[in-house]
Amino acid sequence: MLALWSAPRSRSTAFFRMMCERGDFQVLHEPFSYLAEFGQVEVDGAQRRTEADVLAAMRATAERSPLFFKDTTDERYPGVLADRRFLTEDAAHTFIIRHPAETIASYHAVNPDVRRHQIGFEAQYELFQAAWEATGRTPVVIDGNDLVEKPEAVVEAYARAVGIPYLEKALNWQPESREEWRPSERWHSDVSTSSGFTAERRKHDVDVETHPVLGGYLEHHLPFYEKLRAHRLAV
Repeated sequence: MLALWSAPRSRSTAFFRMMCERGDFQVLHEPFSYLAEFGQVEVDGAQRRTEADVLAAMRATAERSPLFFKDTTDERYPGVLADRRFLTEDAAHTFIIRHPAETIASYHAVNPDVRRHQIGFEAQYELFQAAWEATGRTPVVIDGNDLVEKPEAVVEAYARAVGIPYLEKALNWQPESREEWRPSERWHSDVSTSSGFTAERRKHDVDVETHPVLGGYLEHHLPFYEKLRAHRLAV
């Protein structure tokens, strides 16, 4: 299994879309996030209602052919953190980041009632630390802004780091909504209308740094982002 963990609004869905285009992986979209949000998620043809059930179904899927999944850390996943086999043997855990001032503004535009923990960098860093400590290897980290500025270089470096072929053809795709993200469609409109890695087209009218609530979110999550960014792939 190849995992990509993302704080929300960090361009992870565009990366997921690229992985769909490759064609050499089965793909799974936000199984743990959907479980937390909806109380169940379909994995391997059946509804799963606990993290343990999701993990077992993912293992069964990956036994048949390589599996890529991406998920967001707007919630904390204790079952994942407690499963040492998943952290070490079953999956290679990788991470994508973006400056929290940008992710907070983007999240707030979709959900003005966003809560502090949902910004996701604290939970993302906890997973990063857990994977690092379990394996003794620093997990791969990519920056979402690097991805849209230098997609070829970032994707090639990522492929090299995780030991998969670099497929340039996958950097472009036909604009479409995907069944995989149908339950959270409103969060993925930019990717649904895209044909490759592009910067977000919408401008947000909120100043995160001076906002009385969002400014506190930024102050809380910025140190976790900076710790993750210290390990990002340089391209």
